[in-house]
Amino acid sequence: MSPLLDSPFVSSATRSALLERLQPTTTPPRYFSGPELTLLQAVALRLAGPMPAAGPIDLASPIDERLADRKSNGWRYNDMPADGEAYKLGLAGIDQHAQRRFGQTFVALADAEKDTILIDVQQGDVPDDTIWQQVVPKRFFEELLTEITEYLYAHPHIQEAIGYVGYADL
Repeated sequence: MSPLLDSPFVSSATRSALLERLQPTTTPPRYFSGPELTLLQAVALRLAGPMPAAGPIDLASPIDERLADRKSNGWRYNDMPADGEAYKLGLAGIDQHAQRRFGQTFVALADAEKDTILIDVQQGDVPDDTIWQQVVPKRFFEELLTEITEYLYAHPHIQEAIGYVGYADL
């Protein structure tokens, strides 16, 4: 645990909320299938970059939980499907593009190849005759990156790594 999190400068309510974020997810996926959640985690880890010494952070399960609970971020682009459908299509599109470009699933690719696939999606450089007809790749990438970033920087290990002390509330 972080020295600040364990200090008297953090209220018990804040400490409890942050400690909950440190607990590994033990429930099975509720919205995504197992392979979809594995794919989402692989994508999230490439987008998040190097993890703190405490190890990789589960950035996929919070998205799974949000979608299973039918929660929205409160808005969407008019050219995009609802969040859950967009995620399912976008993840399928990432895997389909990996198969077409490198002959393997995204999860099986080397890191440099994964990055190539994600850059293609970010730039909208994906074939027109694919899943990407149903979801705008650039918009999906933007939504995905935004949500992953939100969960990443809400995690106590990341907050500690960047020197954030804003959760000290006493």
